[in-house]
Amino acid sequence: MVKLENVSVCYQKNLQVLNNVNLTIEDGDFAFVVGSSGAGKSTLIKLLLKEIDATSGNVYVNGFDVTHLRKRKIPKLRRTIGVVFQDFRLIPNMNVYNNIAFVLRVTDTPRKQIKERVSYAVELLGLEEKLKSYPNELSGGEQQRVALARAIVNRPQLIIADEPTGNIDPERSYEIVELLREINKRGTTVLMVTHEHDLVKHFGGRIINIDEGSIAFDSVIGGYNETE
Repeated sequence: MVKLENVSVCYQKNLQVLNNVNLTIEDGDFAFVVGSSGAGKSTLIKLLLKEIDATSGNVYVNGFDVTHLRKRKIPKLRRTIGVVFQDFRLIPNMNVYNNIAFVLRVTDTPRKQIKERVSYAVELLGLEEKLKSYPNELSGGEQQRVALARAIVNRPQLIIADEPTGNIDPERSYEIVELLREINKRGTTVLMVTHEHDLVKHFGGRIINIDEGSIAFDSVIGGYNETE
């Protein structure tokens, strides 16, 4: 679960980026976070990852009291979160398999578990034919699928997708959201930050609109694609 209680963030004395935000995202939720540039979306992500501290209020993520979390416990928090970025952030000299396995190797996961978890992620994301390919041999949509596989391979409780469709064509954008929804159906909480309102309108669901540092709208809307 993600919970913010009366959270404010000030970068400078007179620059308040988040203003008394109260927000709860239950385990298993899927929520879109929208808002104009500078509204506070990136600050929200940094708070959840403990990259910055709240000026006031309390932040809770996946059972961690992030506000009072000691520095040595931050890696443990982050292992419960998978992050997907707009620019993919794949390692160029590693093939697809090794890009996905990398996060497990750095945490000394046993080799058998690495193989099992990578196989699961690869099958879910449809990457079986790309395991030996390198990032520069993949399309933007394929690179983002690899990034998604890497994000879920550690079995996180929460996925934060930060503009995951920003660098891919519109058709592939819908595929990425469908994949995120499938990951969500399997029990993972998903928080997707986006500026693409057409995507949000198409899929519907819970929409959290941040405007000038405050929650301007937080509700569930119906989408054009009512397939469930």
